[in-house]
Amino acid sequence: MEFFCYHRDRPGSATLRDQLVEEHWSYMDRYAAELIARGPTLSPDGETATGSVHIVDLPDLATARAFVFDEPNYQAGVYRDVVLRRWRNVLGRTMWDFPGGKEGGNRYLVLGLGSGQAADLVPADRDELIAYGPLLSDDGTTWLGTALLVRAPDPDAARAVLTPDRYADIEVHDWTFGGRR
Repeated sequence: MEFFCYHRDRPGSATLRDQLVEEHWSYMDRYAAELIARGPTLSPDGETATGSVHIVDLPDLATARAFVFDEPNYQAGVYRDVVLRRWRNVLGRTMWDFPGGKEGGNRYLVLGLGSGQAADLVPADRDELIAYGPLLSDDGTTWLGTALLVRAPDPDAARAVLTPDRYADIEVHDWTFGGRR
């Protein structure tokens, strides 16, 4: 089962996050084979982390909850909240398989939150998509939105990947490939 996890940082937690970087990476190393994508969201200046994205393939919801809530930054209070949703890997690849590579261009996390009839289930243009899939209820039967990582010229172009009138809200966050530097 694939899961989308987004930990949003608590304001003022950057120093604590920096202190825990090795603990965080060591924790994530234990899940290297299960990770589809990972990386921090960033402030508009690209200097300060504002959250952490992890898309991971785990056996079940209980394991996903343990993954999210046992994470060292979460345990220490770096994060203010967590989004944890079932997800489906429409592209069938990891971020490391993205043909555009790790460098070059602007990268974004786009979260479209919705309800009702599913939208944007099969993207027309996949060239700039790093990860893409629907957000689903815990049992995987109800569409709750779409989460994607994309390379785009600017936030507006990233937002335009989704059909605006099908979502109650669309968030766009600067994002970069994660992992050990």
